[in-house]
Amino acid sequence: MNKWFEQKESGQPNVVSSRIRLARNWDQYRFPKSLTAQESKELVKRLEYGLKNLKELDGQEYEYAYLEELDELSRRALRERRILNTGILEKKETVGLIVSGDESVSIILNGDDHIRIQVISPGLHLGELWKRADQMDDYINARFSYAFDEKYGYLTSFPTNVGTGMRASVVLHLPTLSLGKKFQSLVGDMSRFGITLRGVYGEGSENYGALYEVANQKTLGSSEQEILNLVTQTANQLNHQEQQVRERALKNHRLEREDEAYKSYGVLKYARRLSAKDAMIFLSQMMAGVDDGILTFREPCSIYRLMLGIQTANLQKLSHEPLSKEELDMARAAYLRNELPEVL
Repeated sequence: MNKWFEQKESGQPNVVSSRIRLARNWDQYRFPKSLTAQESKELVKRLEYGLKNLKELDGQEYEYAYLEELDELSRRALRERRILNTGILEKKETVGLIVSGDESVSIILNGDDHIRIQVISPGLHLGELWKRADQMDDYINARFSYAFDEKYGYLTSFPTNVGTGMRASVVLHLPTLSLGKKFQSLVGDMSRFGITLRGVYGEGSENYGALYEVANQKTLGSSEQEILNLVTQTANQLNHQEQQVRERALKNHRLEREDEAYKSYGVLKYARRLSAKDAMIFLSQMMAGVDDGILTFREPCSIYRLMLGIQTANLQKLSHEPLSKEELDMARAAYLRNELPEVL
C-alpha cells in the first residue's frame, strides 16, 4: 500500500502536510509516568484488545506492535516519518503502536499519554482530518472512559495539552520568506497569537530544507473549531507571504531562479555522493522550482517523500545493512538518482 507521503498533493503550493493529534487518558489508570512496569504492560494489553477491530470503523488495515519488539533502526525510521517523537522513542516501559497501512492514522498507547491519536495527510486539510480524528476518538471513548473534567476538559500528562487535548499543525515550505531579515521576529510574534512556528529539521539557518511547522500553542480555553481556524488562517497567511516574495523574485531574477532549480535537479539526478544537508538544500530548491512552474516532471513525484527517504534510518532500512557515513552519502545519491523522474 502506498504511504500518505507518497501522494502528490495538487492543491496549494508550499503546503506539505496537515496533522491532527489528540491526547487522551483512560480514567482507570494514573498518567503514564506514574505507572509501574507491570501497570504499563497491563494498560497497553487492555487497550490493544479493546481496539482489535479498528478496521470496522474505517475499513483500513492496521498493524499492531510493541515498541520494545522493534529494532532500533525501525524505531528511528518511525520517528523520521513522524509517527514517534523522541520522548516516546526513549521510553523503557511498554508502548503499543497501532498504525494504518498507509501510515495516515496512528495510535500510540502509553506514550506521553495513555492514548495519542494522529491523523495526517498531504496538503491543507485540517477540517477533514479533524472529522476523521473525531470519529476515531468517539470509537475509542465508547470502549474506554476518558479522564475528563467539566471545567478544564480532557486531562493530560502535560498541562499545555489540557482542554481539547488537540494539536493541529501544518508543514509549510518557506525557502524565500525564511531568508528575510524579519522572519525571526515573525517567528517570535507568533506566540502572542497562540501559535508556534518551528523548523522541522532544525532551527534558524540550520533548518535545511526550509520546512516549517505551524501549530497551536495551547488547547485550554479554545474550542476545536477555533484551533482549526487559527492554524488554518496562519498557514494561509504564511503561504500567501511566501508566494508574494517568490513572485517578486521570479519577476526580477527569473534567470537566477531557473538556474538554481535546474542546477539542483542536475546535482540530485547525477551526483554519486550527497550529504543529508546538501540533499535537503537541493531538494528544497527543486521543490520551489516545481511549485513556481520552472520544472515539470514527466510523472508525478512527491518531493517530500524523497526528503523522508534520504533520512538516515530510512536509508539504512533500504540498504538492509549497516552503512558508514561515506556509504550513507553514496546510498543517498543512488536513492535520489533512482527515484527522481525525468523533467520535460
